[in-house]
Amino acid sequence: MTPLRALLAGLALAFCTAAPAAAVDCAREAYKGNRYTVCTVSPKIEDLRLFLNGRDGTPLGSFENVQLQLRGLGRTLIFAMNAGMYHEDRSPVGHYLENQTEEMRVLSGASPGNFGLLPNGIFCIRRNRADVIETRAYLATKPNCQHATQSGPMLVIDGVMHPRFLENSTSRYIRNGVGSADSGARTVFVISDNAVTFYEFAEFFRDKLNTPNALFLDGNVSRLYAPQLGRSDTGRRMGPIVGVSVPATQ
Repeated sequence: MTPLRALLAGLALAFCTAAPAAAVDCAREAYKGNRYTVCTVSPKIEDLRLFLNGRDGTPLGSFENVQLQLRGLGRTLIFAMNAGMYHEDRSPVGHYLENQTEEMRVLSGASPGNFGLLPNGIFCIRRNRADVIETRAYLATKPNCQHATQSGPMLVIDGVMHPRFLENSTSRYIRNGVGSADSGARTVFVISDNAVTFYEFAEFFRDKLNTPNALFLDGNVSRLYAPQLGRSDTGRRMGPIVGVSVPATQ
């Protein structure tokens, strides 16, 4: 083999065996007069997981505290979002599982507020995939989740919008949610940049993002950490947080 061919072969091998690029892609999108920030994650590539408490057992509560905890493990936070409703002490309202340890059981009955507007659902992170699963289906199938957080209502269920959403609703808030598609290979996190209705939010997931299942996460405490967009929201302390991290040297 000539020296030039050897060099080209070496470069090709290096390209093929290099670590995959970070698969969190955040962008701003507009749809039907509303503005959204959309972050797409590939669970097959990225370390997607939930965060609730620090090492001392107290709630982390902020993106800054998650980042500080990760730094102690030699990792860097590259994306995060609030991930489910919580009580005043920041404990999860519904099912919460972190590193396969259950902090809160599944709640399957109707209740006041958005959480209990059935059907609600669970965001389940497994090895190499992540799925939004309607709560009754979750109980029936018992998926082996490493992390899971329950919230509600579902925005889209198997390609159909939640039956209680009204096209002419006047209830508008900044809202955030998560959708799953492609057999769990594509996870899409969204926060609205202006106040939207449930109907508009669900329609964006279904028709623009093509996520057959999507889950509402919150509407009063919607926060996003997306450094590639120069965004690190502050405000009220949060309960569950979902995030992606990479080795600190990456």
